[in-house]
Amino acid sequence: MSSVSYFKNAKHFIAKPTFNTYLSYGDALQYLHKHSATGAMHDSEERYPSPLCHPGTGEAVVGRIEAWYGFEIPPEKKIMWVHAPAGYGKTAVAGTVSKKLGSRTDLDFNPVGATFFFWRTSPERNNPARFIITLAYQFAMSIPDLAPHVESAVKRNPMVLNKTLEAQLMKLIVEPFKALGELDSMPHRLVIVDGLDECINSDQESRVEKHYAEDQEHVQTRVLNLIRILQSYDLPLCFLILSRPEPWINQHIEAYEFQTVTEILDLYEVGDHMKDVEKFVRDELARIAGSLASNPGDDEQWPGKELVQKLLWRTGGHMLYAATVIRHIDVPYDDPPQRLKNLLDDRLHSNPDLAHSSSFSCLFELYRQIIRSCPPANRALMGEVLEEIMVFHDRLVPYDNCILNVLDRISGRVAGRGITALRPLHAVMRLATHEGPCPRSFRIRFFYHSSFPEFLKNYPQTGLDVTVDVQKGIGRLLAGSLETLSPVTLTTQVDEVTRFALSHWTSLWRRWKPSTEAEYSCQLKAMLTIDLTACFVKEITGEALVPQTSAIVDSTSDLYDPKNKLFGDISSPIFSPFFEDAVSHLRLSVERAFLHVLHPNVFASHYEDCLRRDDVETVLVLTMCLHGYAIQTSKHHPTGTGFASIVQALRTLRLEQEELYELLDRDASRHQLCENLYELGRQNGELRSTDSPPTSSA
Repeated sequence: MSSVSYFKNAKHFIAKPTFNTYLSYGDALQYLHKHSATGAMHDSEERYPSPLCHPGTGEAVVGRIEAWYGFEIPPEKKIMWVHAPAGYGKTAVAGTVSKKLGSRTDLDFNPVGATFFFWRTSPERNNPARFIITLAYQFAMSIPDLAPHVESAVKRNPMVLNKTLEAQLMKLIVEPFKALGELDSMPHRLVIVDGLDECINSDQESRVEKHYAEDQEHVQTRVLNLIRILQSYDLPLCFLILSRPEPWINQHIEAYEFQTVTEILDLYEVGDHMKDVEKFVRDELARIAGSLASNPGDDEQWPGKELVQKLLWRTGGHMLYAATVIRHIDVPYDDPPQRLKNLLDDRLHSNPDLAHSSSFSCLFELYRQIIRSCPPANRALMGEVLEEIMVFHDRLVPYDNCILNVLDRISGRVAGRGITALRPLHAVMRLATHEGPCPRSFRIRFFYHSSFPEFLKNYPQTGLDVTVDVQKGIGRLLAGSLETLSPVTLTTQVDEVTRFALSHWTSLWRRWKPSTEAEYSCQLKAMLTIDLTACFVKEITGEALVPQTSAIVDSTSDLYDPKNKLFGDISSPIFSPFFEDAVSHLRLSVERAFLHVLHPNVFASHYEDCLRRDDVETVLVLTMCLHGYAIQTSKHHPTGTGFASIVQALRTLRLEQEELYELLDRDASRHQLCENLYELGRQNGELRSTDSPPTSSA
């Protein structure tokens, strides 16, 4: 075989290429610094002025963190996760801890080993690409003995900065620490990682919108895994992580490998938020007041006790909202007292000047960022669920483990889709589940602060494929409730979905504004097919007991009012028959429900046990409804046959179940219920004077 040169006359050709980058020791640290996210450090110029807790606030949580860290005695669990909703001062807490620990002069070492403050709008700080490099550089600066070993790692292989984060962790942090030896004798340093939920991209390149939400879950859990790996090598480090309570972060930290080494601190539950906000508000208003010209004609120095209390109530303990208000009124070119007055006199959605002010635009931009983090394909459904929650947000129970599933089923969705759609909104909504039933008196709003639903109302078109129209939510829930009630009979077993429909359909109808006559006609016809007598019996007897939102209590409040408010007043003559039929159907159903329940045998079967146990709440709906019925009939329809029948039913109940009747009369005595009904009966000739009820003993 002949020898052939395939590269004859080739120029600029390198055989067996090997490229080496040589760095001196000084150059190695400079090289590391160049590739660090210097803006992520707590004292960086990029973060100036860095958020700190207002003097005299946040002391409880900062104290808890210091106690956990222990300074010279390492904590048993070397990771602490501090979580709280958006706007509750997590970053201020992280900054305060960094500054406070870093300024300690009584220690011969710097307790703060490294910090990294993620920030979603910063290309260097919204992804983990420089996370390990930045920590390694700070370790080299804060632990002088470590610097030569970090330098050696970079000098030996400068390309390590382009390796995976896991490889960087080993070469730039773990191996340099291990090279020191005798790690047990070293003081442990605190690593502060703030805003983990702000880490949203998997690399430094701008991401396509559709990958936004998927990326953030992946990269945030990856950062957590990096921290866990560092912790597993028993280095003289402990880690303070602060973030919103995103479900994937919470789920990851609750896993066994994290649970055994992590202390969890709920910032929302620690300390007195109202006290902290009050301290901040009073100090800031005093500062602003000091810059104002005094008015001799003022009876009270601005802002005055009433305005301060009103503002504090509006904040709801939400520091971000309070700070936004202060920024809004603290302007040199306007009148701060008037701006505060305007803000407190009007909600944002009714005051365009407030809604579009630069201060509140910052708050609203935060909400847009949160919505932007939701998968685009999921946003339409998310808007639908938000519409339904905003119908009831001040009356539903968010910790009830089934309420969102109930809304799903009422609206025709598969149970579980609602909570899935709202999953990315944990920063602004309470969506934790509650084990077991909630107390009936337990009522807490879904939204951490009213500014978020106000934002949704003020900007129903967010520009992010999320549209919120509360009237659509009302219409959808009303239609679903009527459909749910259509098969109900006296023998129907009531589940949580039926209970919801029974309790809320009348309040939904009162608030509903049909968009077309056809829509109104359709719902009226649907209501006429429902056995309302059976529905009301279910409520009265406690099978669907929700006294605060009882449909029958709502119905009897204006049952015989000529201007019945439940079904409204439709001017079109084609609706007159439907309207009259609906009112008649409602009245007859209420009266028949009373007659059924007051039958001696039925009454005994439903109420005997609870009356003997003095269970007043179970009888509350019955007594409330009878009282409302008595008022309505005496005012608008005193001679009605339905009224006479109910009075006679009470008389029969007294004769055949005297002991139970006396217990009922005792529980109803605060309304003088039975006495009123008997008095009305005597006035109309339905009863004789000898038919008076016994005197109540209570």
